[in-house]
Amino acid sequence: MFYAAELQFLQQVFQRCHLQTLILDPEKPLSDRVDLGFRNLLGKTEDDPRNFLEAVAVPVEKNTIYKLITPSDLCYLFFYLPATKEKQLFLIGPFLEKPLSRQNILEKAEKLSIQPKHFSLLEHYYNAIPVIPHESHLFVMLDSFACHIFGGDENYTMVDLQREFTSPFLPLPGRSAITDPEKLAWNMQMMETRYAQENELMDAVSAGHMHKAETLLHALSPDSFENRLSDQLRNVKNYLIIMNTLLRKAAERGGVHPVYLDSNSSAFARQIEQLPGVEQVGSLMEEMFRSYCRLVKMHSMRQYSPPIQRVITYIDSDLTANLSLSTLAAMQNVSAGYLSSLFKQETGETLTEHVNRKRVKFAMRLLGTTRLQVQTIAQHCGILDVHYFSKVFKKYAGMTPKEYRNSLQKN
Repeated sequence: MFYAAELQFLQQVFQRCHLQTLILDPEKPLSDRVDLGFRNLLGKTEDDPRNFLEAVAVPVEKNTIYKLITPSDLCYLFFYLPATKEKQLFLIGPFLEKPLSRQNILEKAEKLSIQPKHFSLLEHYYNAIPVIPHESHLFVMLDSFACHIFGGDENYTMVDLQREFTSPFLPLPGRSAITDPEKLAWNMQMMETRYAQENELMDAVSAGHMHKAETLLHALSPDSFENRLSDQLRNVKNYLIIMNTLLRKAAERGGVHPVYLDSNSSAFARQIEQLPGVEQVGSLMEEMFRSYCRLVKMHSMRQYSPPIQRVITYIDSDLTANLSLSTLAAMQNVSAGYLSSLFKQETGETLTEHVNRKRVKFAMRLLGTTRLQVQTIAQHCGILDVHYFSKVFKKYAGMTPKEYRNSLQKN
């Protein structure tokens, strides 16, 4: 084909962005690589008899780029490659157009009948799918590639299988003006001032002092950002990446276990890369500081002994696990009596009280942020008996789960 080099380059660029591309024979069975194992996650076998065209239920025309969003929010682009001896379908995806929150994934798990104990697999799956917004430069590159292989804009069309519109490919946002080269060099005083401010900020985060951190943050001048590149947006993104790392280490120094820090740090890393412009830098920076300060406030365990720290972390990491006193004691290689006494001494509550309070707190959040059934919420909280769950919930919340959800709706 006359565009073999361009196609190879396009695939390499997409691969660097963790976006899968496949060249398929539409007459053969659907490859498991198409959905990155999503059907297997749902319990379906690899030898699915459907081919891709049957799967999308659309007759694919030549010189047409199709966009498909599946019920599971997986996005694909596909079209026939021209000037090939046999029909070959070029497939891009899956990807997401926007990140899915944990609540979104919980609701999808219920609709897909995925058991709560397998929810983490679904969550890991979605978190591994690249998020490519419709204004991404990748689609501009694909648009240019299509112009080349189809012989111009007028020779091909784009079809959205979910809704009709002219083109999903938007131009790149305007680049920021190149920074004056004279401003690239920091003087010694500015550098020392910024480092001193950052150290104060990190100390405030380690102590969980949110208001102090916010005050210090407002005193940090954007002019102190090091402009190493002519692209101002890339500069501030690089600075935010550094701050995200420093904040994570500050919170860890404040006694927060890495199990809480990892998901928080990863979430902010994704937000930083998706930042549309320098105007949003301030709000994202404030959100990062508040979030890490909250982690220190909520999960700092400096006052606890190592065995109790490990027990509390294990409880928080999986409320659906076996959290009985005997099981947790065996994990720490101590007797149940010793762990019970130590836990009560250091936390002021029994292990059972702590576990139930955590489960009820998580249930209250799910009741207020999702439409999951009470029985499903009980399972996500590690209680299989919905009647016992309601009893425990009422003991700590003062009302039944249904009454609690109704009270939120009234407000």
